Amino acid sequence: MPIYISSLADMPILVERFDVQDLVSVIGEYAQPPTPPQIRPARHHRCTVDDIVEARPDQTVPQTEHITDLIEFLYSWKTERSLLIHCMAGVSRSTAVALIAHVLKTNDPSQSAMALRKAAPYAWPNRRIVSLADSILGLNGQLIRAREAMGPANWETDSKYVVPRLDGQDARDFEPGRYAKLAV
Repeated sequence: MPIYISSLADMPILVERFDVQDLVSVIGEYAQPPTPPQIRPARHHRCTVDDIVEARPDQTVPQTEHITDLIEFLYSWKTERSLLIHCMAGVSRSTAVALIAHVLKTNDPSQSAMALRKAAPYAWPNRRIVSLADSILGLNGQLIRAREAMGPANWETDSKYVVPRLDGQDARDFEPGRYAKLAV
């Protein structure tokens, strides 16, 4: 089954549409969604980090323990079940986690990075999350180099996408249903 990558706003629609059974919410604690009724609570992993690469006041920078717990959850994911990974916009944190999940199943960081770039031309995986995963998995820089080899994000291929503006917990002014599908 595939890995789906989406925004927070699109997540509930896609969980239902694709009969998702495994969910990763890689988003700050302030925006963590409730577990959809279709997902068993044990199959909803919450990685409560902000989309930053260095410490900032009132934000949570990804740390080794966050990514270690995340990797343990991803190891438990069975590829016969759909996995959906979301962050706020579906661009940085979620694509970093999707890259890690794909590498865990293929053992090939370069192949995984190129598959991600093809599936999501706008992907810009969070550098810190990728770097921490590279270290935890003992990849000696392979994952970091694969991420860099992806090149810059290309928004021209997705010109209709508008980053959701937040008003409390609600994302507004976007067209629902935008997602990337990464085959494993």
